Amino acid sequence: MATQNSSSTSVWRIVQRYFSFATASSALDIFEVSRSVYPDTHYTDNEKVEINSWIITSEQLTRLDEDQAKHAERLGSLNLYLSTRTTLLGSKPSIADGVVYARLSPAVKIWTDEERTGERGYHHVVRYVDFVQNSPLFGLAIPQNEKVTIDPNDVLFVHKPLDPKEEKERKRKEKAFTAALNGESQISFAVGQSRPQEGVESKKENSDTQLSATKENVAGAARDRQANQPRKEKKEKVSKQSKTPAKDIVLSPCLIDLRVGHIIQAVPHPNADSLYVSTIVCGDPPGTENTSEFNGQVVRTVCSGLNGLIPLSEMQDRKIIAVCNLKPVTMRGVKSAAMVLAASPRLAPGTVDNHVGPVELVNPPAGAKAGERVHFEGWEGEPEGVLNPKKKVWETIQPGFTTTEDLGVAFDAGAVEQLKAEGRKGLGKLVVVSGGECKVTTLKGAVVR
Repeated sequence: MATQNSSSTSVWRIVQRYFSFATASSALDIFEVSRSVYPDTHYTDNEKVEINSWIITSEQLTRLDEDQAKHAERLGSLNLYLSTRTTLLGSKPSIADGVVYARLSPAVKIWTDEERTGERGYHHVVRYVDFVQNSPLFGLAIPQNEKVTIDPNDVLFVHKPLDPKEEKERKRKEKAFTAALNGESQISFAVGQSRPQEGVESKKENSDTQLSATKENVAGAARDRQANQPRKEKKEKVSKQSKTPAKDIVLSPCLIDLRVGHIIQAVPHPNADSLYVSTIVCGDPPGTENTSEFNGQVVRTVCSGLNGLIPLSEMQDRKIIAVCNLKPVTMRGVKSAAMVLAASPRLAPGTVDNHVGPVELVNPPAGAKAGERVHFEGWEGEPEGVLNPKKKVWETIQPGFTTTEDLGVAFDAGAVEQLKAEGRKGLGKLVVVSGGECKVTTLKGAVVR
């Protein structure tokens, strides 16, 4: 379900201008338009989220109120992203390609040669713009005089392409070299071939002597191989319990992996009216499980039930606190790999939560960086990996998350039955490692989850 606002109106104008065969609609539904423009192209739920994300990103690429360094960073990230892709989705065309082109092409038109193809230029952005405006794959109706003039031969700096065969051979040699250093290389001898012997035997030895020597060599080689091979010992049967000894977990909020997250953008979930799908930087290194790359950054896709409770505009380009070690879950077709921490009023006994709000996001201190660890004072320690849902660590600890009279977020040990039974009590403020307290805007004594 889409709402008509200034942004969607702008997108609809682009669609009407460049996609002449798009079906007219009184309200913009980007996926209905996509079906009419590209009827033979099927989009997965994750690709639908990507399309929405790129449409929002295209607005940020044309912001005039942004400082030059930030703008260059955005363009650099886009350039890196396009270096391995033909379209924004990889190879599939989408409405997002037309919208990004429409908003980006006026800037590309006035770029200098250095900005286009210099050593620090945006080569891949220029190549992408040229491809979108000319390829029949997208079907854009762009008058020739409105296209960006691009001369493929006018290149100031040529980046040396990476030869896949050379890279594969380099990795093979590197692996072999590493194996040799670790003593893993082996020299094998063919059956019947002895190890090198000193001296040279006469060629005039009789056949009986040669046959005898050959038999001896074969037997000797077999004995050598047998002697060099480690003797196989019978493995003792080990019970499952002894294989994986139980790890004693001391109940503590430090088991929860809390980090500063940076929401790059958020869009409505394509299949659920109550959900947003956010693209969040959480400081993960490249290759981390359940992450992806977006605009040159390692991100997590996160679904949150905040649609209708927090305006979509407040979910863009902002810092939040993320819970990063809950087991990923698929929510209406989109895999969610974290949770956004938010506060809501504590319900009176006997009342039912109708999910009408108010809800406020937990704000890290100004200047906190994405990926910074967050902990409760007095409960420092290393978080678990992915929490085992069967152990109910989050469900046991979360009731202690609350807000204070000065709007800080804190952990109340007395609200967790197991800790209360151990005599633990008191409030520990939620702070980032670099310093500074996490807070909400107005809600006091609230539930935080």
